[in-house]
Amino acid sequence: MAKTRILVVDDDPEILELLTIQLEFLDYKVLTSFDGTDALIKFNKYQPDLVILDIDLPAINGIDVCRKLRGLSNVPIIMLSGRTDYADKALCLELGADDYITKPFNTIELAAHIGAVLRRFQRASPESNKQMKIECKILQGELLVDFEVRQVTLAGKEVSLTETEFRLLWELVSNAGKVMTYSELLSNVWGKDYMEATNYVQNYIRLLRAKIEPSPDNPRHIINIPRVGYRFDCLQ
Repeated sequence: MAKTRILVVDDDPEILELLTIQLEFLDYKVLTSFDGTDALIKFNKYQPDLVILDIDLPAINGIDVCRKLRGLSNVPIIMLSGRTDYADKALCLELGADDYITKPFNTIELAAHIGAVLRRFQRASPESNKQMKIECKILQGELLVDFEVRQVTLAGKEVSLTETEFRLLWELVSNAGKVMTYSELLSNVWGKDYMEATNYVQNYIRLLRAKIEPSPDNPRHIINIPRVGYRFDCLQ
């Protein structure tokens, strides 16, 4: 069985060496890159299963690399950065990153996040989508969700969702009318390692609303239940 390939992109040779040793010990195949241009070349050449990406890179910064990768693939992306500003984190998630870890980081925690992101991606794979036939087509006003063919349209135009956004939408739609708590969404979409990260739910709900709500500031479908979670309303 082929090993999972991880591309680690960072301009700090010590971090590249540390992560290579740690991830190879965990039986991953590790590829490394020191700048944005080289990262894109290696991604196209080796097609890794996951990318760990620093923001502050020479040649092309990590934010632009993330944007370019999302134009090429739905590969899971974990941002690894010394920037702690919420705006940087929000931008990376908006561009399609699946996780954001700040430096200095704990290698055990990073390994747990890698495993969780890979499991989430596997659950959203085409093979898994064959099981997503409950409420196959839900028409609510201008929004059409078809999980069998993995297609979402708003006012007749197809909506592009990341794997995490798609999984979150599936959880909400398949439980339409029921209040999904933060804990339930975190457990079902992100995994047990994210149980305290309610900000992930809030960030991705904001991104999802921007894509599927006719008026994101006045949502009709994804309804917030303060201090509890969210409910998906079907408007026929």
